[in-house]
Amino acid sequence: MTKIGYFLSCEQYGPKELVDQAKRAEAAGFDALWISDHFHPWNDEQGQSPFVWGVIGALSEVTSLPVSTAVTCPTTRIHPAVIAQASATAAVQLGGRFVLGVGSGEALNEHALGDPWPSVGVRQEMLEEAVEVIRLLHRGDEVSHHGKYYEVQEARIYTRPERPVPIYVSGFGPQGAALAGRIGDGYVLVTPEPELVQAFRKGGGGDKPVQAGMKVSWDADADVALKSARRLWANDGLPGQTAQILPRPKDFAALMSLVTADQVADAITCGPNPDTHVAQVRKYLDAGVDELYVQQVGPDKEGFFAAYARDVLPALRD
Repeated sequence: MTKIGYFLSCEQYGPKELVDQAKRAEAAGFDALWISDHFHPWNDEQGQSPFVWGVIGALSEVTSLPVSTAVTCPTTRIHPAVIAQASATAAVQLGGRFVLGVGSGEALNEHALGDPWPSVGVRQEMLEEAVEVIRLLHRGDEVSHHGKYYEVQEARIYTRPERPVPIYVSGFGPQGAALAGRIGDGYVLVTPEPELVQAFRKGGGGDKPVQAGMKVSWDADADVALKSARRLWANDGLPGQTAQILPRPKDFAALMSLVTADQVADAITCGPNPDTHVAQVRKYLDAGVDELYVQQVGPDKEGFFAAYARDVLPALRD
């Protein structure tokens, strides 16, 4: 059965708000939680960016739902050995209900310490080696690793879950999907593209799980919903490699005016009509997604959770 989860946005909410949303999501009948891992928001209107590992610790005390990071970059700003320790602790706190979602990152978050921002091919090489380092450390042995990008000397992780943490890999093009198939325990994407799911499966992913995220702006007033979505998340409509190469929230904000309201409406389901929400979810399920995580970007959280509990989730499970 397909899982329908809730996406906790660290770009848009502080830690206490995220914990509250997690509790509401479980009460509304969502199956699992995604949580983003950012140093910056995409733009200043979003306005938040708490440290994800602290939030995950708090989540472990208030929810029984599984949690996945969507996604952590273990290559530049934080060394993969530190991510190995953080994810092992998170899995212990959550009783094994944790997936480490990883990706090759964005300059927005990873340039913060002054590191150069590599090309796509180099970033994917770094990601592959980082995943290798994390898996070695998750075994619990003392590790010394002397690689092309990372050095680990006589390191051992003592606080570990009973089973190694599953590592799902994101990829937004055929090359990334194939890499996820080769090295990942699952695949992460944000668009309903069956071609990418097939590239993952043919690249070695087989029948491993596929996770995806979807944004909606639920509001009783469809115009208010669209205005909120455009003000907060028009950056999703920027083309090409923009999301990977722009370094500052203000750079995204400067370009967001180029994204029209129609483009936002095409990308983000806006308004209160449950049939529209159900239809958008089904696009992902039809593309071969096994777990879909829904992010409410508008301000009316109570209305969103009530509508999904009453209308959307039951329709999908029927």
